[in-house]
Amino acid sequence: MKKQQGLTFLSLVIVIAVGVFFAMLAMKLTPSYIEYFAVKKAISRIAHDPAFSSMSKADMISAFQKSATIDDIRSVDAKDLSFLRDENGKTALSVDYQVVVPLFSNISVLLDFEASTDNAR
Repeated sequence: MKKQQGLTFLSLVIVIAVGVFFAMLAMKLTPSYIEYFAVKKAISRIAHDPAFSSMSKADMISAFQKSATIDDIRSVDAKDLSFLRDENGKTALSVDYQVVVPLFSNISVLLDFEASTDNAR
């Protein structure tokens, strides 16, 4: 006599529920990560500009706002940008921000993002 193999109905429901949960999690979090990569691209674009070392703060803000308009960046604004200049006169542009993604009911995910021109070079 052959022994039966396979999933019971209850285990099939559990496997489907876990799969749906992870699919929902991926669908909710993906737009935040896409926007983060757009922010990194905008920061990198500014860092690779030949005039970056001589750019003023207003020029960097203007360049970032143009990139943000093109790439539809909504989580980061010009006021979130940080400008640092070291003793050698080297300028660094960075942004740190958080995104709260509501999942369901009162459960949310907090994502911390950081991008800098130091990492872009």
